[in-house]
Amino acid sequence: MELRTLRYFVAVAEELHFGRAATRLHMSQPPLSRAIKQLEADIGALLFARSPTGVTLTPVGTVLLDEARALLDHADRVRVRVSAAAGVATLTVGILGDGTDPGVSRLAAAYRRRHPGIDIRIRDTDLTDPTCGLRAGLVDVALTRAPFDETTLTVRALRTDPVGVVLRADDPLARCDRLRLAELSDRRWFQFPRGTDPIWQSYWNGGRPREGPVVRAVQECLQAVLWNGTVGLSPLGHDLPADLAVVPLTGMTPSRVVAVWNEGDTNPLVRSFIEIATAAYRR
Repeated sequence: MELRTLRYFVAVAEELHFGRAATRLHMSQPPLSRAIKQLEADIGALLFARSPTGVTLTPVGTVLLDEARALLDHADRVRVRVSAAAGVATLTVGILGDGTDPGVSRLAAAYRRRHPGIDIRIRDTDLTDPTCGLRAGLVDVALTRAPFDETTLTVRALRTDPVGVVLRADDPLARCDRLRLAELSDRRWFQFPRGTDPIWQSYWNGGRPREGPVVRAVQECLQAVLWNGTVGLSPLGHDLPADLAVVPLTGMTPSRVVAVWNEGDTNPLVRSFIEIATAAYRR
């Protein structure tokens, strides 16, 4: 299996939609579909159950997803170590969540102007590691959301966003102007896998244990709401499909957009990144 094909597969598995995965991969849908069909032929089993509204993972696809993520993480780690040994001027940035955030766009443009000769590598990560691979050495700096375990890390707050609850548009609670966490106590919430940072998990569960389907990516969260009537939290201001709605929550601590790097890291490219990020997110 080629790493490129595995990246295609992971994108479709996380988006659960070929069109959205193609957009994320910056490619057209037909070659993506052909690559997945060829991968299924090579394996000898279907990886996705297809329907007009999207796709779902088969049992074989679920097994491959875990293995593919592990292989791709290892490949990224190898690249980082080899680049460091070769002395190549690169900066690897981990991004969690919405890469279309205007703050990210302003930061990218400003960093390119300041450091035109630097090779910027982006690692788009799922929701199971809010540090985006920072502790594992996969990235130099991360754009993510707090709170999480900050041990051995340095965190710079860039912006705060109010939080709301995501519901199906036909849910009776979707007609409310505002909601309190207490009004959601009897609902199922989407969960992150075992081993996820407990501080991060607690925040997105509204501060108490919940039950519900396990998810790893933003699109999986949305699909859990759409298919199962699950609820979950999301920063306000994100575009949602027409069949979903978000209602602001009262009494909920806002979500902080932060830049994070390893404590004691003296890399001048990281320091410059933090300075530029701070300015870009103030606008």
